[in-house]
Amino acid sequence: MIGGPFVRGVSGGERKRVCIGNEIIINPSILFLDEPTSGLDSTTALKTVQLLQDMAVGGKTVVTTIHQPSSRLFHKFDKLILLGKGSLLYFGKSSEAMLYFSSIGCNPLIAMNPAEFLLDLANGNINDVSVPSELEDKVQIGNSDAGKRNRKPSPAAVHEYLVEAYETRVADKEKKKLMVPTPLDEEVKAKVSSQKRQWGASWWQQYTILFCRGIKERRHDYFSWLRITQVLSTAIILGLLWWKSDSNSLKGLQDQAGLLFFIAVFWGFFPVFTAIFTFPQEKAMLSKERAADMYRLSAYFLARTTSDLPLDLILPVLFLLVVYFMAGLRMSVASFFLTMLTVFLSIIAAQGLGLAIGATLMDLKRATTLASVTVMTFMLAGGYFVKKSPDICIPGSAICLSTTTPISSSSRFNINT
Repeated sequence: MIGGPFVRGVSGGERKRVCIGNEIIINPSILFLDEPTSGLDSTTALKTVQLLQDMAVGGKTVVTTIHQPSSRLFHKFDKLILLGKGSLLYFGKSSEAMLYFSSIGCNPLIAMNPAEFLLDLANGNINDVSVPSELEDKVQIGNSDAGKRNRKPSPAAVHEYLVEAYETRVADKEKKKLMVPTPLDEEVKAKVSSQKRQWGASWWQQYTILFCRGIKERRHDYFSWLRITQVLSTAIILGLLWWKSDSNSLKGLQDQAGLLFFIAVFWGFFPVFTAIFTFPQEKAMLSKERAADMYRLSAYFLARTTSDLPLDLILPVLFLLVVYFMAGLRMSVASFFLTMLTVFLSIIAAQGLGLAIGATLMDLKRATTLASVTVMTFMLAGGYFVKKSPDICIPGSAICLSTTTPISSSSRFNINT
């Protein structure tokens, strides 16, 4: 479990590796990483860079920024770009970087990690680096006073010297190399010219993975002690209030009608406000993963909807097992399962309504307000408070719309069974 602001999950290093894994599973042709080894121990950092190197050997392009790598990590990179204050100080093979700086007079005076040496140069720190004669001459000319002649070059002077050295010695040659066109075979040309989107997995694989992920993500929320206590305590209270109600008398039938109406209302409210949070909460993750073409939108929507159904239907079963027999409703197998089927259909309709409202507004406050008004309207027009709901007729025509709601259909079907 990854975790969040209020739920403890994996560590920072594990979270970073999960992010890298998310990008790798889509099999990208080019991968950009920003400091993938920061916060990792040396062994884990080495394994991470080794994995990236294996990808590069397999034909992928991996571009990454890295700070203070160990010497083992440094030698695993093929090419190196060294920047200082936004200017290019070196571009070329990482194995030739030390030779290049040695050729311009910058040599380490003590044995040190090549990466540390290069970072010191980029920051203008030459305390443990030999000063090139050209740079020393410039410093001596600039410092006319006798007291300033023995001072070391300033970081600004070092930066200026390194930029000038790269521009005069390496830049033109590297630019010519980059301008040489790379030959492409026919298969690569066909992929580049094709307008059809290439997916790393089939639709069914995407759906299966997203379905399993949805189950694992939300099972903790659905089966939290708070939610289980809420459902079971409501069921027990209803069972005690309607304990062994008599269906043979008019008063008993009225009581059972009120119970069935409350069940329809309860399982009409509950899934709506659960489903409302789905798309607004996952909008950032969905946008990120869709931008990377990790899966089809249809696979995500169906997996997200169907992964909620098994979780949505477990608690209602427990609820009905308690209420149905405590209240003494019609004791037949057919009536019990028809009641359960009615509740299930009510839950599916309520979940669809909540998903539609949440996806349309994408704002929790407005979505909650609209859902409250909508469900309240359904409840008032459900046939319990108002026996005869008015039909809505279009003026100037013979078309009339009956005010039938999911709650009214559910409660009427329950009463008939």
